Amino acid sequence: MAVSSFWLLAIFSLFFGHGVLHVDASHHVYRNLQTVSSASSYQPYRTAYHFQPPQNWINDPNGPMYYKGVYHLFYQYNPKGAIWGNIVWAHSISKDLVNWTPLDHAIQPSQRSDFYGCWSGSATMLPGGRPVILYTGIIDAKNSQVQNLVMPKNLSDPYLREWVKAPKNPLMAPNSANKINATSFRDPTTAWLGKDGWWRVLVGSKRDSRGMAILFKSKDFVNWVQAKHPLHSAKGTGMWECPDFFPVLSESPSGLDTSVNGPDVRHVLKVSLDDKKHDYYLIGTYNAAKDNFIPDSGFESYVLRYDYGKYYASKTFFDEGKNRRILLGWMNESSSEADDIKKGWAGIHAIPRAIWLHKSGKQLVQWPVEEIEKLRTKPVNWPTKVLKGGELLQVTGVTAAQVDVEISFEVNELRRAETLDKWVDPQDLCSRKGAAAKGGMGPFGLLIFASKGLQEYTAVFFRIFRLQSKHLVLLCSDQSRSSLKKDNDLTSYGAFVDVDPLNEKLSLRTLIDHSVVESFGGEGKAVITSRVYPTLAINDKAQLYAFNNGTADVKITRLSAWSMKKAQIN
Repeated sequence: MAVSSFWLLAIFSLFFGHGVLHVDASHHVYRNLQTVSSASSYQPYRTAYHFQPPQNWINDPNGPMYYKGVYHLFYQYNPKGAIWGNIVWAHSISKDLVNWTPLDHAIQPSQRSDFYGCWSGSATMLPGGRPVILYTGIIDAKNSQVQNLVMPKNLSDPYLREWVKAPKNPLMAPNSANKINATSFRDPTTAWLGKDGWWRVLVGSKRDSRGMAILFKSKDFVNWVQAKHPLHSAKGTGMWECPDFFPVLSESPSGLDTSVNGPDVRHVLKVSLDDKKHDYYLIGTYNAAKDNFIPDSGFESYVLRYDYGKYYASKTFFDEGKNRRILLGWMNESSSEADDIKKGWAGIHAIPRAIWLHKSGKQLVQWPVEEIEKLRTKPVNWPTKVLKGGELLQVTGVTAAQVDVEISFEVNELRRAETLDKWVDPQDLCSRKGAAAKGGMGPFGLLIFASKGLQEYTAVFFRIFRLQSKHLVLLCSDQSRSSLKKDNDLTSYGAFVDVDPLNEKLSLRTLIDHSVVESFGGEGKAVITSRVYPTLAINDKAQLYAFNNGTADVKITRLSAWSMKKAQIN
């Protein structure tokens, strides 16, 4: 975009001047690391096509970007163990968002401004396609948090192997004047450039129990001033971690650069609520003149989530190569810390998802990136068939522990739908009415990681209810029988899917990968991710079924399944 270049020349002369200013390299000897890994040689739960390093702990995806034809993913990583701690920014690159190659760590403690850790942050593309990263540094043992800047050492290197830190770090810090709690000040967003020539960035924070997205502004990306008011805040929501703020088009699934605004543009504010450990988002209007965000509905009312299962600390970026916005997220384990240490690793990332505004304008839609379909092999397709009440049909011809399956159901009448007296939290409803609880219209769906005698299974299914004059479609991921190992987290998850069950097919796509079940209901209107660890249904012992435990018959209008090849990851 056409902007004045005086500030850009200033910043690059600051960082890349001819020996005038000293620049600290981010590669530095890390102090006082402890090794706590004890990797087991038997690894039935390692994934085949989900992102994870060979060993140790990972959490938040950081600073994703597309640069000179290469996708970059940075992530929070403990190089010395399978539990959280000793955090650095690890770095992997990809040409297709599926296969990933590791590089040296990008950011490690080396300055006073990050001596105790390099926490989450985001990448921004400056005019001319120059990437920079803002990230949170920890400056003392009290967990005091500040915001720092790094830039590539060599812009001609598409792999961005080396990064250098701004000598002025930290660029943003809490103090008594701005009334910010030093331990609640983290995770800067991708910045956006206003028409007035000022950059803006959000930092997550809280004041007492009021969560907030603090707004900072800068002309040169180095000197930042806190705005008088947060972009948005909400009482009773607690700490807002990993905020994300981006534009979406009202009438198109195409993505937008973060700085774009206009009459056909809506905005999304997403926050990771530390108190709840889930990602929530609001859709609304960004008033650029007043620098405030006006949501269609507030946190006090029903708020949407990206994913109703294990999914946190997500981050989006604009993929200019394919003109789309991509969503990345972290899935933590459901196993015990002792088990994580024994197997030598913890944490994976979800399959990257394309994300856009649904044509209704009421919610976002997500779908696995199309590149993942390159791993599909040995397709199995069923003809249309009626699935009678109480019927169980095995899906054969696929590798059930490593498979991508799409299934659609059709119902012809709803008179047997169960009645709800009042609105019920969908997760509670799934916990009370799991796959084993016979209903009228459902449960019907898939049994995943099923053992031969069905001692173990994870059930992903639909169930239809009537609430007053409206029908509600419930999507559940029932983990209650997913493992005989009872010290795992066996929580069941649920979400209502905004579909008309009589006039729309009830579609379900599920990506299954050894310890992961990612399910997309209603063509991506509701997503539930589960982590499961069966003891019997492992590798070639896992089985896959379509089932109907309702009294009413349903029609399977489509079932297509593909065994998935192993991706080359790290």
